[in-house]
Amino acid sequence: MKSFPMFIRTTGRRVVIAGGGEQAAQKARLMLKTDAALVLAAPALDPELAALVTAGRATHHAGPVGAALFEGAAMAFIATGCPGTDASLHALARAARCPVNVVDQPALCDLTTPSLVDRDPVVVAIGTEGTAPVLARQIKTRVEEMLAPNLGGLAALAGRMRGAVAARVPKDARRGFWRWVFSDRPRTLWLGGQERAAAAEIKAAIETGSAPGETAGGSIALVGAGPGARDLLTLRAVARLQEADVIFYDRLVDAGVLELARRDAERVLVGKVVGANRWPQDRINRVMVAEALKGRRVVRLKSGDPGIFGRLEEELAAAQAAGLACEIVPGVTAASGAAAALGLPLTQRGSTDTLVFTTGQLQQEGELPDIAPHIRPGARLCIYMGVRNAAELAEAALARGAPAHTPVEIVVEATRASQTIIRTDLARMAGDIRAQGVTGCAMILISLDKTRQPEWREPVGAHRETRGELPRARSLSVV
Repeated sequence: MKSFPMFIRTTGRRVVIAGGGEQAAQKARLMLKTDAALVLAAPALDPELAALVTAGRATHHAGPVGAALFEGAAMAFIATGCPGTDASLHALARAARCPVNVVDQPALCDLTTPSLVDRDPVVVAIGTEGTAPVLARQIKTRVEEMLAPNLGGLAALAGRMRGAVAARVPKDARRGFWRWVFSDRPRTLWLGGQERAAAAEIKAAIETGSAPGETAGGSIALVGAGPGARDLLTLRAVARLQEADVIFYDRLVDAGVLELARRDAERVLVGKVVGANRWPQDRINRVMVAEALKGRRVVRLKSGDPGIFGRLEEELAAAQAAGLACEIVPGVTAASGAAAALGLPLTQRGSTDTLVFTTGQLQQEGELPDIAPHIRPGARLCIYMGVRNAAELAEAALARGAPAHTPVEIVVEATRASQTIIRTDLARMAGDIRAQGVTGCAMILISLDKTRQPEWREPVGAHRETRGELPRARSLSVV
């Protein structure tokens, strides 16, 4: 950013507008939204500005202008329409250390006026640093559509109630109380035109000392961060990040995702790296539960979907054993992100009717999943964490009868700016992964298209009973 957005207090302060014509009137209209004392500096004023003076909303300074006029002012607008006069007045304002905006002269502006969405006291300011005013107006229109016209009234009521809430609602329950006001029944009533009913419910909750349904203890939300790109988060995931007191996140979670969290939320990296687990799972479980037992709202932020090869069952069990409220917020899984990057469907009628999510690595060191039962025409295998054991996985598929030329796509860092796609086949898969130096996060998709498997061969004993021979199930089949 070349300009930092912030709000300037205007109560009890002056705003100087130098100019008496239409440009000055435009700035005056903007400043009339505030409670500032307006000073109009010009030898003569147009009828609109003169009417403000008559109404007592502004004062008129008709005489010579010196630096003293700008001293102590919150800001000044220079809008005489004469470049030379504007430059001279700019110099006087700067000499008085008054922030100044010179109309149509960006080089002389300490501050610029944004497009505003006004739901006083809720104000949304939109700026493009002067590069794209049309875009700013388009964004303003979208935000205007999003925010109900009477939303500011609810915010104003909340402001009047803050003292009562501080007196009656325990400190550790206040955030939950305000979340209820702005996200639950009071907001619904207010925006529906039932302001009195909304206010009555808020006051009744204050008397009881808590919002309806709010618990005094903390909670845990197990949130899916998606495959990488932050705009693939669900709205619910963003909401939980905005509510969190502390966030425990994986190393695969993109930094852009964390920018969506509440600014003062504590962030703790609990990333695990193969062979160097600085944060083993049992430690994550302990600290997560400990923070929630303090009454804090905990978010466990996991890449992809927390329920797919994300150790969800262990963290869920830890929360339940401690008697904590626990919510699962699903996310876009890596297989979906990889397929979208490839521009292909995960299933296709008539050719791919079975979808398998499986892992290339089991919990036990060196043990491989048995993918053989899934190797058949019409299946698409999405293999998570399979890079390290790619050679063994390919060998198992070939031994099951899959043709050597079976298409394989490897998507590295799916949906991120660093995304890489490798297209190969079963026979060359492991070698191509080594040649490309792929060692990190990657999704392997093996496509056993029914219509493209004329050379399929059933291995000897393919239909024998296999119950009791497979390791603990670590794959999901969707038929």
